[in-house]
Amino acid sequence: MTGRLQGRLAVVTAAGQGIGRAVAERLRAEGAIVHATDLNANLLDGFDGPVSALDCTDPKAVQAYFSGFEKVDILAHCVGFVHQGTVEECSDEDWRRSVQITLDSAFYTCRAALPKMKDNGGNIVAIASVIGANRGFPRRAAYGATKAGLVGLIKSIACDYLPNGIRANAVSPGTVQSPSLDQRIADLAKTFGDEQKARDFFMDRQPTGRFGTPEEIAALCAYLVSDESALITGQNVAIDGGITI
Repeated sequence: MTGRLQGRLAVVTAAGQGIGRAVAERLRAEGAIVHATDLNANLLDGFDGPVSALDCTDPKAVQAYFSGFEKVDILAHCVGFVHQGTVEECSDEDWRRSVQITLDSAFYTCRAALPKMKDNGGNIVAIASVIGANRGFPRRAAYGATKAGLVGLIKSIACDYLPNGIRANAVSPGTVQSPSLDQRIADLAKTFGDEQKARDFFMDRQPTGRFGTPEEIAALCAYLVSDESALITGQNVAIDGGITI
């Protein structure tokens, strides 16, 4: 590690497991003072730094949390929800939940963090997805729509706050080995009647022949919030093992 984020204050959402946990650990390893949050506070056990339970879909809770900071240098927003289904298979409740968890949470969190960055500059990185943000995928209607919306939000923030020295970028992973993927494989296995067939279904779309790792996504996030990427803002950066070639 380079220590390139030494002393910077970072907030990481959904830091309990998977990509969010890897991002929190990587930013801390790079010298940042990382405040890790998650809806389930128990998942934050063992993290070496300040931790808080935070429901990012609750605008009042988000505002109250960020009011405790004089400044924020980095926001890494990792909250998301994967609904599996076509438009016809997506109920009103599924749609609202998808929008609330993926898109509303990003809006509330960025809105609360930005005033803490305006005086000194800062960096926002949000976890989007190649699904929706870069290309369509079968049975990902709500998920693709909300991730595409997230990229649009990030691009708007990048435009509006560039004069304040604030950069904002999205990272769009392909399929990443994580607790979320394990759950999707388990759900699909109920349809296939075989867990290996379900895993092969996801693996078949991987040109590199393997899933990504949370640590690989975290490394890109660390770069995007560092000074090394000073000319990069308003971008949606794919890290997908060749899915979108």
